[in-house]
Amino acid sequence: MKNYSKQPILNIMTQQRRLTYVLILNVLMITGLVIVGLTSHSLGVLAAGGDFIADSTAIVLGLIAVHLRDKHGNHRAPTYVALLNGLLLLSITISVLFQAIERLLTRSPEIQGLSVLIVSVISTVAMVAGVYILGRGAGNEDLHMRSVLLDTISDGVAAAAAAVVGAVVFIVHGAYWLDAAVAAIISIVIGYGAITLLRDVATDLSKR
Repeated sequence: MKNYSKQPILNIMTQQRRLTYVLILNVLMITGLVIVGLTSHSLGVLAAGGDFIADSTAIVLGLIAVHLRDKHGNHRAPTYVALLNGLLLLSITISVLFQAIERLLTRSPEIQGLSVLIVSVISTVAMVAGVYILGRGAGNEDLHMRSVLLDTISDGVAAAAAAVVGAVVFIVHGAYWLDAAVAAIISIVIGYGAITLLRDVATDLSKR
């Protein structure tokens, strides 16, 4: 288990700037994902939009935590934000999973594949850019930076999966159940990451 409390802290401006850039990417995508999700009846796209909202909230709180840590010496602040982030991700996971199961057990509504494909591809590209901005070493800085990196990667994977569904639905003009199935799989993967993050938070807090 990594001891995040002992990891070297990057320059305050560097970390804040990276978080701000990723926040901007998230905010830019939220409106498009929610609108397309509602109009196209895609649970996968709506799930991605909800995930982006939770991530943006966590990043805003994280920026505050970084300020408290570096200006006022509150080194626990990023860990508490990671805790909140993990709980938000877990709540979204449970909500999406229940909706996906309900759609699979009943009848999935007709999905507008082309709209889903376009917005999902754009979201995937945006999240790849976000991972690049954060850097490969972000996971070793502190628990909050690790949680943001986890969120960004999971958002990219979710968007890519939704793009595949959109492409299939657009080509075959059917197989709408794939949207709910992929949403369920994505929620399970994100939920696993959230539980792992919460476990690391508990371990980190117990050592202080």
